Amino acid sequence: MANTVFIIGAGASKEVNLPTGYELKAEIGEMLNLKWNLGQQESGDYLIVQALKEFIRETGGDVRNDLQKYINDARHIRNALPQAISIDNFIDAHRQNEGIELCGKLAIARAILKAEKESLLYIDENYGEHLDFTKLENTWFLPFFQCLTESCTIDELEDRLSKVSLIIFNYDRCVEYFLIKAFITYYGLAGASAIDLVKSLDISHPYGVVSSLRWFGAKDDALVFGGEPDSAQLLSLASGIKTFTESVHPGESEIVKVRSNIELAERLVFLGFAFHELNMEILRPLKFSRLDFDDLKCFATVLDVSESDQKEITRQISSLYQTDVTVNLANVTCTKLFSEFRRGLAFKREYY
Repeated sequence: MANTVFIIGAGASKEVNLPTGYELKAEIGEMLNLKWNLGQQESGDYLIVQALKEFIRETGGDVRNDLQKYINDARHIRNALPQAISIDNFIDAHRQNEGIELCGKLAIARAILKAEKESLLYIDENYGEHLDFTKLENTWFLPFFQCLTESCTIDELEDRLSKVSLIIFNYDRCVEYFLIKAFITYYGLAGASAIDLVKSLDISHPYGVVSSLRWFGAKDDALVFGGEPDSAQLLSLASGIKTFTESVHPGESEIVKVRSNIELAERLVFLGFAFHELNMEILRPLKFSRLDFDDLKCFATVLDVSESDQKEITRQISSLYQTDVTVNLANVTCTKLFSEFRRGLAFKREYY
């Protein structure tokens, strides 16, 4: 069981130019601003419209008669999103509306794939490009990697990684993609060996992921990082996006694993996490086999969060365990958290 659990939110991916929850809402609003002029689409995302047509045909409908219903749902999302905490909350509030769920998930998948391509991590591997790690010097990715690998030889790496769990509340594949490239470059590993290492890591995406990385031997519609889907692929990828209700389905194996990791952790590290109640509920253990939590230490970024809300966040974290726990909050970026608590986050090297 992992003894260090990293909980990663949108603020963490923002450091490599992925959107925050607020920015994702704005992007989705633009994509779902579907308008036509003289039969020609003049605004909104063309590929989303094609995916909606694909869905109608696949479900036995008639595009000419049925498309307008989904266009209305898309416009409903666009108009109401400024009122919502996040797109996830809005979809969950309309969980009985198939059209809103479909349009919302198509827009999420489309927006995240575009954001990956515009991120600091993206390279065009068709032209033999290599990831320039100097671009990541002001992000948490490098100090995170340094934390994972400090005083760790290649022979010790698998054991070190077995002590780590990642709970990623974002839909992107930034962490997995970065780690593969980082292991290849730092340890001189072959691509297949680096991929196997990352596949062995305990990584959970409670709300799903925009696509599996094709390197992972996934299904045919898996895309490379920042890949461009066609309409059929986009429709398939949207099914990988989960609402809160879908994520906490009783007996869901991934959520059972998440909650078990939270319960048994010795260190919790919250990076760019917003502490929304829905997300905290996903983390909440349902039972405790552990006798005490005296050895548990928690670290969290609370950049630009008020003092009163910081107190509430401390209460939220402690409430996961139904007792007071040691919580270290820092009004800093994810990058600076690793320097602020360098010794507290370091892994102890095993000597034999």
